Amino acid sequence: QVQLVESGGGLVQAGGSLRLSCAASGRISAINTMGWYRQAPGKQRELVARITSGGSTNYADSVKGRFTISRDNAKNTVSLQMNSLERDDTAVYYCNTAVWGLTCWYDYWGQGTQGTVSS
Repeated sequence: QVQLVESGGGLVQAGGSLRLSCAASGRISAINTMGWYRQAPGKQRELVARITSGGSTNYADSVKGRFTISRDNAKNTVSLQMNSLERDDTAVYYCNTAVWGLTCWYDYWGQGTQGTVSS
């Protein structure tokens, strides 16, 4: 079994910053892409950013230039630096990754961490 534990959410004023972290632990032989998703009240969960094991990244248009995703392959961690936060960034943020399980990749999610941006 694999666990993803997130940390770093909180309350911040518009224009401020938050840094989210996620650590994967358990029976891990290989990890594929790691990413962050978010879900705002009344909206569907959406991709925020993701990063491959080789370091290639892609971002949602709404966060480009403001958010930066990074990972430490040796520690199986992924982080999301969020700058210039806007009220629309308020959401529960979820860490996601796929872990190799002998014959296929298994998808795992963290429990979510709340990020709230006030005006």
